[in-house]
Amino acid sequence: MIHETAQIHPSAVIEDGVKIGANVKVGPFTYIATDVEIGEGTEVMSHVVIKGPTVIGKDNRIFPFAVIGEECQDKKYQGEATRLVIGDRNVIRESVQMHRGTVQDKGVTIVGSDNLFCVNVHIAHDCVVGDNIIMGNNATLAGHVTVEDYAIISALSPVHQFCMVGAHSFIGGGSIVVQDVPPFVMAQGNHAKPFGINIEGLKRRGFEKPELHAIRRAYKEIYRSGKTLAEVKPVLEEMSQDFPSIGLFLKLFENSTRGIIR
Repeated sequence: MIHETAQIHPSAVIEDGVKIGANVKVGPFTYIATDVEIGEGTEVMSHVVIKGPTVIGKDNRIFPFAVIGEECQDKKYQGEATRLVIGDRNVIRESVQMHRGTVQDKGVTIVGSDNLFCVNVHIAHDCVVGDNIIMGNNATLAGHVTVEDYAIISALSPVHQFCMVGAHSFIGGGSIVVQDVPPFVMAQGNHAKPFGINIEGLKRRGFEKPELHAIRRAYKEIYRSGKTLAEVKPVLEEMSQDFPSIGLFLKLFENSTRGIIR
């Protein structure tokens, strides 16, 4: 079903079963396969490929040569009807690739809202990407990666499968991430190592001084106290009573399968 206010270029190919919302724009030579849903106000520019099952939310901008909802690159994939779900107000720049999930995991790749994905970003199968995230040119996520809200992954930085990138963290350009990056932490290098707290980013997002001091103290407990994570956790649990943001550290530690960067 195509809404009457949608603007579809005559050269675009839209298969049966596609749902296109109000005021959607589809540019020339774009191909949209069956079982795709595009929310109102989204702009799909020229030469884009979208395959399903895929759901795209409202007011997204998808630039030329992006490939959205293609089958994944996992050799275990056998054509199962897995999904890609994308939220609202994302900017998806040229040649970005987002793949559907696998039945061996959640069966769905999830991308949140208000994100910027720069040229040639790759989001592999079964990733979970939150909100307000920036991924620079050629930043890539392997399968099963989780990226939490407000994280920044700079250009030319790959993230290993099953890794977690914590909320408000910052990964410098050209880094190789093979273990989890805790929330609020700046990471850089091959392999990525911690280089303190993302203070400037937190200030821009309205974190006040007492909370910044608490986050810095938590960082010191994790990286400079000489304690194990098991010894650090009770300290962070106590701190989180006064500063709930400290709980983001505990959440990542609880879900970690690869261990944190050191």
